[in-house]
Amino acid sequence: MKTKHATVSSFMSTTRRRLLAAGALAPLAASLPMGEALAQGTPPAAAGARPIRLIVPYAAGGPIDVTARLLAEKVKDTLGTVIIDNKPGAGGNLGADLVAKAAPDGLTIGISAVATHAINPWLFSKMPYDADRDFAAITQMLRVPNVLVMNTETAARLKINTLADLIAYGKANPGRLNYGSGGNGSAGHLAGELLNREAGITSVHVPFNGGNPAQLALLSGQVDFNFDNLATAAPNIRAGKLKALAVTTLQRSPYLPEVPPVADTLRGFAIDTWWGLVAPAGTPRDTVQRLNQAFTAALQSADTRTRFGQLFAEPVPTSPEEFAAFMRAELAKYERVVKASGAKVD
Repeated sequence: MKTKHATVSSFMSTTRRRLLAAGALAPLAASLPMGEALAQGTPPAAAGARPIRLIVPYAAGGPIDVTARLLAEKVKDTLGTVIIDNKPGAGGNLGADLVAKAAPDGLTIGISAVATHAINPWLFSKMPYDADRDFAAITQMLRVPNVLVMNTETAARLKINTLADLIAYGKANPGRLNYGSGGNGSAGHLAGELLNREAGITSVHVPFNGGNPAQLALLSGQVDFNFDNLATAAPNIRAGKLKALAVTTLQRSPYLPEVPPVADTLRGFAIDTWWGLVAPAGTPRDTVQRLNQAFTAALQSADTRTRFGQLFAEPVPTSPEEFAAFMRAELAKYERVVKASGAKVD
């Protein structure tokens, strides 16, 4: 029969072994990489894991950078610290390549955009990464419509009130219309080329060194129309200096609901500005899923939608599979558009 002293001693011995075991496991938990912490369901901050590095392939201060920072702040309670690392250069290719070549451990993710994952692969003669195979999709983030705008005085002079009017004028006056863009291969350039092809008209492209010079040319009447980003064009539309004929999303924009989409006249026409989140190919599926859950929850929150609405950006959270399929479809679409435009960057 055990004595009381023996029972207490046994209990203390067992307790001591448990404490020692817990103490031995603590450094191991603290050393878990982010991917393992996410995969095991352990909040990275609690696990003592290193912060996530979110590579933005564009300069600080632009809409993509601003929205990335807002989301990084929003997910810190579930994912821990997310550090924004701006790596602009080569039309976004520099930053995207850093993501593609990072370790697939959940510690490095990045922004994918219409330029880096749909346009550039056909625009640049040499690419440092494969836009389809080198990335694991996490979620689409946002979509910003482009809008077909004319100088209000030019539209009145040519008696153009609708997209149908513009097309009719273009057919009756081949080569008389021209349009500006931020440069060869830009979204505005490609939208104009797609309009030419789908509408059966010939309008002349006038490239400028950036979106702001292109808009100034439109406002001064140097060009007839532009496809501009809605966030950039909206102030001049509201001021009555620009006339909005159509948006480039398949549906009407909630930020310009009175303006119909180009697709109402030209079936299937869509050239949106979009961006999302990707990880290096080979990132474990459960890690991708946990990243997806955190970021889609942030995108769906009411305050996030309000903040993004101020930038005319519409949140479009998706599953990893949906975003991967979307990027493949965009890549195929822009192959046709870029080749038809003849634009090339060597």
